[in-house]
Amino acid sequence: MTLAEGINPVQLLADLIRQPSVTPELHGAFDVLEAALVPLGFSCERVRFEGDGSYPVDNLFATRGSEGRHLLFAGHTDVVPPGDSAAWRHQPFAAEIVDGTIYGRGAADMKSGIAAFIAAIARVPEAGRISLAITNDEEADAVNGTDKLMAWAEAQGHRFDFAIVGEPSATARVGDSIKVGRRGSLNGQIRVTGTQGHVAYPDKANNPLPTAALLIGALTGKLDDGTEHFPPSNLEFTSADVGNETTNVIPASVLLRFNVRYNDRWTPESLIAAIEEVIGNQDLRGCSAEFSVVGRPSRSFLSPLGGGVETLIETIARRTGIPPELSTGGGTSDARFIAEYCPVVEFGLPGPTMHKVDENVRVADVEELTALYAQFIRDYLGGE
Repeated sequence: MTLAEGINPVQLLADLIRQPSVTPELHGAFDVLEAALVPLGFSCERVRFEGDGSYPVDNLFATRGSEGRHLLFAGHTDVVPPGDSAAWRHQPFAAEIVDGTIYGRGAADMKSGIAAFIAAIARVPEAGRISLAITNDEEADAVNGTDKLMAWAEAQGHRFDFAIVGEPSATARVGDSIKVGRRGSLNGQIRVTGTQGHVAYPDKANNPLPTAALLIGALTGKLDDGTEHFPPSNLEFTSADVGNETTNVIPASVLLRFNVRYNDRWTPESLIAAIEEVIGNQDLRGCSAEFSVVGRPSRSFLSPLGGGVETLIETIARRTGIPPELSTGGGTSDARFIAEYCPVVEFGLPGPTMHKVDENVRVADVEELTALYAQFIRDYLGGE
């Protein structure tokens, strides 16, 4: 089955942008996707998750085929808020096309990837198995989205051979970079407690701030020299709060918050142990220091550089003339959840305007990404 050229990726992207799907409000985004996927032979199921301290989220799982390799495409329809719409030259949910550029919230991150992949499917003869796992909870809590959707899919008997996440991964041109791994991320806090008192009588108090400064100095910065595919792990403090609005009171305690982005030399467990060791080796000057992890750490991952990754590299090199850079930089994405089930890469458009006012992508880039996706589907699943 093929509907060659039957889906215009730019029109599909425009239809998606016009759905103001700010996390977790879905609006009509899944209606748009199902209208495109069902005629291509996909069965679509909406799966709603809730609880675990977060808001309810609707997710979409679409699948087609039962034989051969199983290719998964994952993405998210939710977008960050547009902010003050008066600051936009092109309204955030209007999907205006001006001088070969389409504007709108989600154009780069990442409705373009979803639109291009679905349009690519329509250009390729049916072969193998293809599934799409689409969430509306990536930009905020990410609790009731891809993490639970992947566990649900596995419980339904789905096993995947390779996955593409359509996040913006390119730097200057489509295909110049793909992300084959991501650093882990751990949020932590340290409560340093001393003894409150009057600033005129410091001998009757114990100020926790000097001890907090000592801990900040001991923990801040690089934790290693990096690995073959990853930059050095790094700890950065993001907040120091005493809640003190007066100038004559030595505070009782200070709360320090920090984030660690770490490479494949570390696990959450080994990182936590190392932080505890550093804290335990400091002279706390009579204060106490209570360290705790905030939320669920994400693990670093590196996909095996063979199989689907090798095929994708060859596909891109053959079409563009240049093999892509293999990157592990940037923040986190839902690929961290998928990596527990199969090799995964992020492969999408350049994203310099994502989350910005007048977010946009070039129409020609959307069309090029569609062509690359289509060629990869042929190369990986064996369609002629």
